Amino acid sequence: MTNGFLEILNGFIFVIFINPIMKIIKLFILILCVSSCAPIYVKYDYEKTTNFSDYKTYNFFSNIDSGLNELDEERLISALETKLNIMGLQKTEHASFLIDIKSEAFDENSRSRLGVGVGGGNNGFGGGVSVGIPIGQPNVNRRITVEFVDDSKTGLFWQAISESAFKHNEKPEKREVRFQAIVEKMMEGYPPKSK
Repeated sequence: MTNGFLEILNGFIFVIFINPIMKIIKLFILILCVSSCAPIYVKYDYEKTTNFSDYKTYNFFSNIDSGLNELDEERLISALETKLNIMGLQKTEHASFLIDIKSEAFDENSRSRLGVGVGGGNNGFGGGVSVGIPIGQPNVNRRITVEFVDDSKTGLFWQAISESAFKHNEKPEKREVRFQAIVEKMMEGYPPKSK
């Protein structure tokens, strides 16, 4: 009888105290993850007459000038290879299409501004001047373009352009995860969904 009572008491304590705390902790972690991850914006373009089911093999251009350092380029290519293999495409020497990668960093002005205004008036008339002063440093973003090219048929047939925040001083592990997330988002548009 005593063991049954203790089990009920332990269950009651868990439901009343620990379970709500776990829910709060899970919610806090979820909010932290969502707010700390910078969004990735992707634009797609493609040749509308392309039969995407014809393309089963790929390779990379030998002269890629990605604009990334060598380590980041390897991370991006590795993420692309992994995703394409998962999608059923194979890397071969005599591929049905080639992949080109371009990248550039650009500054985005800070969206935080301090407003300063001056105004005055007399006898029902008035006027004022207001100025927005930017606060903080500009944000460094990176635009990455991935292009699928079939030199034997149409040339460029699919393109994805991503824009996202970029931190030059991030640890290698975080950079790898970031490139994986960028590739995942980019490849959501391949093959294009028919409308």
